[in-house]
This record gives sequence, structure tokens and C-alpha cells, in this order.
Amino acid sequence: MSGPRIERLVAGDTEVVVICGPGPVAIAHWGAPLGEPFEPAALLAVDDPGRVPGTPLWRTAPPLVPEHGAGADGRPGLVGSRAGGRDFAPRFTVTDVDRRDRADGSELTVTAVDAAAGLEMVTRIALGHALVVDCALTNTGETPYHLGELLVTLPVPERAQEVISLGGRWIAEFTPDRRTWTTGTVGAQNRRGRTSHESSPTVIATTPGSGEWSGEVWAAHLAWSGNHQWAAERTVDGRRSLQLGELLHHGEVSLAPGATYRTPEVVAVHSARGLTPMSWGFHRTVRAHQTHSRRPRPVTFNSWEAVYFDHDLGRLTELVRAAAAVGVERFVLDDGWFGGRRDDTAGLGDWWVSPDAHPDGLGPLIEAVHAAGMEFGIWVEPEMVNPDSDLYRAHPDWALVDDRYEPFQHRNQLVLDLTHPDAHAHVHAAMDRLLGTHAIDFVKWDMNRNHVQAADRTGAAGTHRQTLAVHRLLDALRAAHPDVEIESCASGGARIDLGILRRTDRVWTSDDNDALERQRIQAGASLLIPPEVMGSHVGPRRSHTTGRTLDIGFRVLTALFGHFGIEADLTAMDAREVEVLRAGIDLYREHRELLHGGDAVRLDLAPPWLGHGVYAPDRSRALVSVAALDLARTAATEPVRLPDLEPDRRYRVTPVRLPHDAAVANLEAPPWWGTGDLVITGRQLAVHGLRLPTLHPASAVLMAVSALADGEA
Repeated sequence: MSGPRIERLVAGDTEVVVICGPGPVAIAHWGAPLGEPFEPAALLAVDDPGRVPGTPLWRTAPPLVPEHGAGADGRPGLVGSRAGGRDFAPRFTVTDVDRRDRADGSELTVTAVDAAAGLEMVTRIALGHALVVDCALTNTGETPYHLGELLVTLPVPERAQEVISLGGRWIAEFTPDRRTWTTGTVGAQNRRGRTSHESSPTVIATTPGSGEWSGEVWAAHLAWSGNHQWAAERTVDGRRSLQLGELLHHGEVSLAPGATYRTPEVVAVHSARGLTPMSWGFHRTVRAHQTHSRRPRPVTFNSWEAVYFDHDLGRLTELVRAAAAVGVERFVLDDGWFGGRRDDTAGLGDWWVSPDAHPDGLGPLIEAVHAAGMEFGIWVEPEMVNPDSDLYRAHPDWALVDDRYEPFQHRNQLVLDLTHPDAHAHVHAAMDRLLGTHAIDFVKWDMNRNHVQAADRTGAAGTHRQTLAVHRLLDALRAAHPDVEIESCASGGARIDLGILRRTDRVWTSDDNDALERQRIQAGASLLIPPEVMGSHVGPRRSHTTGRTLDIGFRVLTALFGHFGIEADLTAMDAREVEVLRAGIDLYREHRELLHGGDAVRLDLAPPWLGHGVYAPDRSRALVSVAALDLARTAATEPVRLPDLEPDRRYRVTPVRLPHDAAVANLEAPPWWGTGDLVITGRQLAVHGLRLPTLHPASAVLMAVSALADGEA
């Protein structure tokens, strides 16, 4: 190519301008649409800083894969070499650009080669609900090419001066961490073999002080279920970029001649209006997946915190009756139904129904569940094996361990090597048989430990291949059993990413059913995933993870804004709790279409208040909840503003009360709350807001907002 080719991709409120050669592919603009007329030469001119003293001549926009061999002095996008360290700094030249425009967006495929290094890079750049980028590197040489890193780099402008990451821990996932972004690099690396509790593969750059409804935002997520890394870099000349990719252990990817490595997709969203509209880009991407369930998400009961490993049929059928009585639509049998699994020390890998736990098989329980009008679901953990299991005793070579060392156990289990063809075939057959011989509608697919020294029998690192093998296994089972829904669980929220959500119908957001912690966790998770894929359950009165005791109303209103379920002993609930729970389930069913098809919103409220809800896409109605997470230091709540409703429409705001409402402290509520009806314009709700009752700590209120018809009083 003789000169730069400029391609413009526009979808919705976002435009991406791509420089396609003659050197490396780069994004010159990712942000609001530039409109018409468009002057490509001017765009390149204003972004060219000229020669920066002490540095090579380099345009401002960093390439999608920065090249050390072409003068990039920041983090390179490609790290690798051949024997002897050769071809460590390739320099690619674009040879072909293919563009395809569709009704839902546009896609570029750019091919570049380095004939000297014997490498070909094919970069795909698509813009629809979000910007999606991936790269495929092919070894066109005659000797192996050892790949260390292949990372996608997205530019952000200098005005993006803050970075938000999503960290946390077990039972405290998706904790936002906001920091000022100065010169240098901030980032995270994850080597846990799963997405992890501690570091979501997500990074958000913002203008200073941006909020849910203000400021400019650039967010990027790696759709990958294994090891990952991300970095936000600002070089000395002021260039800023976000870089994401798989974290490869040394030697994990060695490309034989003709072999190809493809990066996981980087899914990225720009918003000119704050964090909440940014979330919609991720949510719509998930909803556009062909695998995304379109049917109503059933009210789910999970047996774990009710019975743990006690699988007495009489006890379980008692729970079936109690669940059906409050309106449950799906009954899930958790851990303990198979092999020698009487506790967590044995049985993983033995996927046959235990005659000790279920002497007559699963048939009687499934029949009871179906007779009560509910679907039946079951728990599995196919990626793991207990040393105390028939499977391990027969095939110790199927564990993902290095024989030269004592295997590292956690939770009394090892990782099963699904890259071993026989192990993969065995697990596939066991799961296929389980689903094919029982009337199972739902699978809770768990993964309860990190990879530690995850090596195959040759001593070579195996996490990369294991992650691909898990994806293949899920894909195959979904193809064979398309009507079975699958939940991704990994000790709670340790495997939540847009890659796993191409293969599963929902995620288990956290093992923490404490509603106070769940308010925070679900708010953080909603930055990335929509409510309908977010498993959210009413836990016991006293949480088994935190020991905190919480009112049933607060537990119900917290679970309402997700895929609603119950994980508690229904037979131990008193009459008041059962009544409130039944009312909450009725509320969920009444508003399920809105909750799972609308735009999830978060409100800009100062602690201890946390506000969130869902707006109908046409802004005709909404459900909004405000919670007090601690004791407020003011006698009254701050005005709660509801942005982004239709400004000139009139809305009726109505409190939604559960029976025995204990949320309002001493009945200190504004007059409109007491009358139960307020008519106000969308503009007033956005600008002035409204006062809510004073709340006890760990309580919440719920409001229904509906647009009035023309002429309606």
C-alpha cells in the first residue's frame, strides 16, 4: 500500500477511525461520531505531534499491536522469537483490507505480513453494540515461533485521567477501585486459571470526576475465562492506551510452521454520558449472543444452604413442597448426589448417582419436582477430581499436575486435565449420559479451585489449553442438549466474563448471599453484565458467610434485581418471612420482562446510599430501589434524582411495599410517600429529584415509575 487507508466505522453514538497501513494498524479515533463532512488528512495532521525530542518519529495513535521494531517505546503488543532469539522485533506491512457492512454494524479484517520474520497478522475490528477487536498470528516461517504475548492495544485521549478496575476477593467480587492515572503503567495480571475473584479482565478509563451519568468513559474487557492481563499506560509524550490479552505461561504457545494463535476478543465501549450508559454497550453485547436465553428466567431454588450434603429424600421433598408453595419455578439439587460424595473430601469425578444418597436414583426427586410444576436442575464440577475417587484411582495420569512434585491440593481436589483426549472424552460422555438419561433442565457448572503449577505429564504449562478444552466441552454439550441451561459458577464469581457467557445462560455472582454485601457486588457486576444473567438469591436470615442477620424484605429487594432465586431452608422460615418471600416472587414475575429486558441504571448517590433500577427501553416505566448500607449521618435522605427519563413526560411515582415493611425507620417519610402517589415530570426527576423515607441501615425501598397517558390526571 502506498499511503494510509482510512476506514470509518460508525454505530449508534460511537465512531472508530482506523488507519489501515501501510505500517501497523492503528485506531486514530474511538469516541463520539465525527459527523460530516469528514477530513481524513486533517485528522492525521492534528494528531501528529511532529518530532518529540529524544524519541523516534511516531504518530500519536498507538498501533493495535505496538511494534518495538517500528519505534514503539511503550509496552509492545507482540512478544516472541524463534530459536536463538531471532525475529523478536517484527515489523508488519498491511497487504489487504476487507470491509463488510451489516445492518447491526461494520467489520474490518486487515491482513499484514512480515516476510523477513515469517509472520502474518490478521486483525479483526468490528463495531456494533460495542467495539470488538481480536488478532490472529500465523507462523509462515519454516521453524517454530515461540509466542510470549499477543495483546490488543486501544488508544484513549489525554483527557482520560482516571482508571477504574474491578477487584475484590471471594464473597466480595467486583469491587471498583478508582485511581488517578499519571505517567507510567497501572495494571493487573491473573494467573489463577480462571477469571478470578480478585481481578476482572476489565479496565475503565474516564475523564476526571465522571459519574454514572456524567463524564466520558472508555471501557475494555477481555472475553476470556483463563489467565489474563490488562494495563493502562501513559507514555512520557502523553499517549494513553488500554492493553488487554491472555497471560501465557512460558512455553504455553509455540507455533509450528503454519500454526495460528488467535487472541480472545477485546470488547470495548465508549460513552459520552457516564458509566451507566457505558454498561448498556456490554449488556447489549451479551443479549445479542445467539446463546443468550430469550425465555423468562425462572424463579430458582438451590438446595445448598438448606441441606448442604444431607440428601435425605424426605427432607428434599419437603423442600420441594415448600418451594412450590411460594412460587418457585426451578428446583436445583446441589453438591452431594453422586459417587462417594458425602462431604467435600471425596467423589469428584465419579458422575454416577450415589446409592447411599439416592438409593432409588434421582427419579423420585425429579418426579416430585415435576409433579409440583417446577423444572429440575443439578450441580456438577466436571473440571475437578478428588484423589479419593474411583476416577483418580483408575486414572491418576488424568490430573493436571507435574509428576516431579507433590501435587498441590485445594479443597481436597486436583484439576482434571481436559486436554488429555481420554479424560475429555470420559467427562463428555459422563455429562452427556447424565443429561440424556434424566429430565434435567439446568446445570450449575462449578469450578472450585485455582490452577497451581498446572502442568501436563511432560511438565509443560497447561492453563491455555485447559481453558480452550473447557470451552470445547461446554460447546459440545450445548449442541447436544440445546434446551438445558447452564450456569457458570466458580466458588461464586471467579469465572465471569463475556467469553464464558457465550456458552452459559447465567453466572453465579457470588457465594455471598448476605444481601448487604450483595448490594455492592451486584452494583459492581452490573458494570459488565445485565441483570438476567446475574444469579441473585434470597439467603438465610443469618448469612453463613458473614454471620450477619438481615430482614427478609431487604433480602427480597436485593435479589429482585437479578435472576431471582432462593438459597435458604424454606421450612425454617417463619410465617412472616414466607409471606414476604411469596410477595417478592409475585413482584418478580409481574416485572420480569422489564427487569430482564430494560436498561439497568445506577444512581449517583453518596454513601451510605446505593441506588439502582431498570428503565424500559422506551422510558415508559421503571423500577428503582434505594438502599441504606449503613447509618446515615444526616436526618433525611439526599434528593434522589432519576436521570434519562423523557424530560417532558409526566410520570407517576408509586412506592412498592412488601408485606410487613420494616424498611422505614419510625415512619419518618415525606408526605408524598405516605399518600403513595406522586405525579412529576421526567425533567424534575432528573434535575430536582425527590425525597425518600429515612431508612434503617441494611434496608431498602422500591418505587414504580410509570408514564402517564396524554390527558391523564
